[in-house]
Amino acid sequence: MLALPSFVERAGSAARALAEASSDLLVQSTVRLGVTGLARSGKTVFTAALVHHLTGLHPLPALRASQEGRLRRARLVPQPDDDVPRFPYEEHFAALTQERRWPRSTDRISQLRLAVDYERKSGWRPGPANLMVDIVDYPGEWLLDLALIEQTYEGWSRETIAAAQRPGRAAVAAPWLDVLRRLDPNQPLDEVVAERASDAFKTYLAAVRAGPEAVATTPPGRFLMPGDLAGSPALTFAPLALTGPAAPDSLGGLMERRFEAYKSRVVTPFFRDHFQRIDRQIVLVDVLAAVDAGAAALAELEDALDRVLMSLNIGRNTLLSRLFAPRTDRIMFAATKADHLHHASHDRLDALLRLLVARAMRRTEAAGARVGTVALASVRATREVMVEEGGQALRTVAGTPEAGEAIDGEIFDGETEAAIFPGELPERPEAVLEGAVPPGSLRFPRFRPPRVPLDALGRPGRLPQIRLDRALEFLVGDRLA
Repeated sequence: MLALPSFVERAGSAARALAEASSDLLVQSTVRLGVTGLARSGKTVFTAALVHHLTGLHPLPALRASQEGRLRRARLVPQPDDDVPRFPYEEHFAALTQERRWPRSTDRISQLRLAVDYERKSGWRPGPANLMVDIVDYPGEWLLDLALIEQTYEGWSRETIAAAQRPGRAAVAAPWLDVLRRLDPNQPLDEVVAERASDAFKTYLAAVRAGPEAVATTPPGRFLMPGDLAGSPALTFAPLALTGPAAPDSLGGLMERRFEAYKSRVVTPFFRDHFQRIDRQIVLVDVLAAVDAGAAALAELEDALDRVLMSLNIGRNTLLSRLFAPRTDRIMFAATKADHLHHASHDRLDALLRLLVARAMRRTEAAGARVGTVALASVRATREVMVEEGGQALRTVAGTPEAGEAIDGEIFDGETEAAIFPGELPERPEAVLEGAVPPGSLRFPRFRPPRVPLDALGRPGRLPQIRLDRALEFLVGDRLA
């Protein structure tokens, strides 16, 4: 069981929820939207694109309120939590539209509040209304850390060491496992030894994330994103091969104490102060990177997504649950970078994502929450073209590969456009898990953001997207009815 907040903390959460519930009755409501994802999945781009389309009132056909012309205005307003950094939307939007580069990755929690004015549909309270959308953007690795709350140091060590010994990780894990073999959990406590062991473990985690298995999600997440905790004892521990309980004054005892400190001082406050208050959640997933890395990476991703849903406090919200035990009642999984494939493969990408989360979806829907999947591109970097090659028509995508990207021996300069045949996903999603797509057989270069024309006043026009509006309809459409 996750650690329960204290009575005072519960009272504070209840007071916030009561204020929001009361405002609902006054035709102003609030929805707290969590945006997260695993490494390189496009969290920052999604949040920036969401704000861009809503504040610009750009047409979003799948968002019913937009299609019906009921959106009146959307604007950024001061966020409710003054102790959380503001999401730097303006900086990220400038990077996309002026510099044509992807914004820096999410490495900490941040927040924005959008005030959306709209017209309610005819009903028992038609007319003008307002929805506050609080967007909470945070690294997916922090979400996976929630599973640590229920784990013991011994159990976590055993699982982590076993994962490192899998054939697919043998090469990157070898240096750390060599250090591990020379450590005796029962040896006297030694700060220098503990620090070296922790550094070796962190190097292993970084290598896993940088390699073909970039979707790997071995916690603790803060080890690679320490922020202001860098160098602190709570981030200076590592798994050990325990053979029994460790004495408090031994190396094993020190590691276990710091593992528990990480849970109580890093993970639990995140759950209590931020995660527990999320109403709706979108989890962005770079499925294509896992497909290109092979069946082992897909199995890793499937396990990670299952643990994501296990971490969520899910279920149908009522007034009482909002006051005392808020739940996430809608969760969307989104396979990003759909623009790297021809649209003929988009449904196959969505089907593969649904297969990866099928087990967790059944459990979640049984608890009363809704789960959706979608293949999207928050910002579309390509266009589709047909190319003749050897008398065969190929469905390709055309865009500007980033400088240094290599395709068939050609290295691009970041300015030259190219038409790329990415390959196709099998019709049957199970075939991907069975190894029907050999690692490296697909072509997914990193494209630069598209050129966005300026309007008469010199302002950037609409950023192209694929199914971003469908994600928004699932996440907040019912609150704009």
